Amino acid sequence: MLPRFFDSVLDLVVRTSTDLPPDVRAAMKGAMGAEQPGTQSSQALKIIALNIDQAAEGEGAICQDTGMPTFEVHVPRGTDQIWMRQQIREAVAKATRLGKLRPNSVDSITGENSGDNLGPGTPIIHFDQWEEDDIEVKLILKGGGCENMNIQYSLPAELPNLGRADRTLEGVRKCILHAVWQAQGKGCAPGAVGVCIGGDRTSGYVHAKEQLFRTLDDVNPDRRLADLEANVMGTVNTLGIGTMGFGGDVSLIGCKVGVLNRLPASFFVSVAYDCWAFRRLGVRLDARDGSIVRWLYRDPSNPTIPMMDQEGFARSGRELRLEAPLDEATVRSLKVGDVVLVSGRMYTGRDAVHAHLMKHDPPVDLKGSVLYHCGPVVKKEGERWTVTAAGPTTSIREEPYQAEILRRYGVRAVIGKGGMGAKTLQGLKETGAVYLNAVGGAAQYYARCIERTDGVSLTEFGTPEAMWHLWVKDFPAIVTMDAHGNSLHKDLEAQSAAKLQALSTH
Repeated sequence: MLPRFFDSVLDLVVRTSTDLPPDVRAAMKGAMGAEQPGTQSSQALKIIALNIDQAAEGEGAICQDTGMPTFEVHVPRGTDQIWMRQQIREAVAKATRLGKLRPNSVDSITGENSGDNLGPGTPIIHFDQWEEDDIEVKLILKGGGCENMNIQYSLPAELPNLGRADRTLEGVRKCILHAVWQAQGKGCAPGAVGVCIGGDRTSGYVHAKEQLFRTLDDVNPDRRLADLEANVMGTVNTLGIGTMGFGGDVSLIGCKVGVLNRLPASFFVSVAYDCWAFRRLGVRLDARDGSIVRWLYRDPSNPTIPMMDQEGFARSGRELRLEAPLDEATVRSLKVGDVVLVSGRMYTGRDAVHAHLMKHDPPVDLKGSVLYHCGPVVKKEGERWTVTAAGPTTSIREEPYQAEILRRYGVRAVIGKGGMGAKTLQGLKETGAVYLNAVGGAAQYYARCIERTDGVSLTEFGTPEAMWHLWVKDFPAIVTMDAHGNSLHKDLEAQSAAKLQALSTH
């Protein structure tokens, strides 16, 4: 067998979760330079940059959603793939125990969390033989928020704000533009897209995701596809979506397109959307012992260049301090665009908590509370829990529940990312509550705002879905939906839709 294979895969998993590759860092630095100083997107990018540095320095998860581990493995003839699959699974389980991966594998029927990221279909491991002597293992960690923004089109089709998309490269271009537009801030922009033209519904999505293993600065060897990628990158950032959907000049940092043959009756365009926390790395291994011969995407002999040389969130003095529990008058005084610093008690609540609260009383008094859409990475030492990563999850999933929970229990502030819909906006207005948008993926940054964890409820849902009782200090967020019926998300979606219509004619 390969005595060093397990350790090599474990090293790959840990580094992929905690240290972004140089091409992604360079793209994010470029985004920082492209945004106007002092804007909401510029502030968010500074927090993201600091978070990237903090994750690498402390070997902590860049984003609390460490995603679905997806391995692409190339092996020489005669390799024992059954043994290698088991070793990869054990490495994923150990990385989970070490707190480098969040337990993300849940039973699709019962919702029960396996606790170790293992289960039917997880992790995803694709094997392929090749004629080279080394073993190659590539890994991508793609979180649920951006995974939910994947989209597949069957052409010809009528696309909102773009009109008809035909079975042409121009039709494909329209699909890509629409995919980026529909993601808005829910996919943690600025993102990157992998695209497949053709294939069937299954192979198209697989090939689209495989495009994300390309570096952001490469050039497609197919001139037609290279021109398409360049065209998209030259136009899509004029949509004005910006970082986190706050508005701005950079909405996409990469577009990579592949093509597969198709059936005459089908013309699918599959788009795999990835967030700014673009976590993918790879290694070449010695086929004799499994040791790492060299890293892909990064050179360990060259030290990582820091993203920031100063504090990420520079305060202007105009930030508003909020101390939980909150009263109605304070919340109604807030307006869209206000930057707030939240301190005091905060409770986490994701999908399982919201569904539970529709049928059961809460385990704690939520009157005046701050409810954080977050599934943290936690570590237990003795009887003490520590939160090691704690960024926001995509809030729109809670749209069926949020307004009713505001009315029933007196929640005054909801924190998440990507905004919420009309029902929640009406609920905020009726009850005197507010929606605060935190920076998606900034899990290390926000973990440092948590002073302590002094309790947890509903642990039967698993650690990501449990209700954690947190004490926070100066937790920064932006008011994007206020108690007066105003929504930054609604306004920017309409504004970017108008710009999308203009691009359809170019």
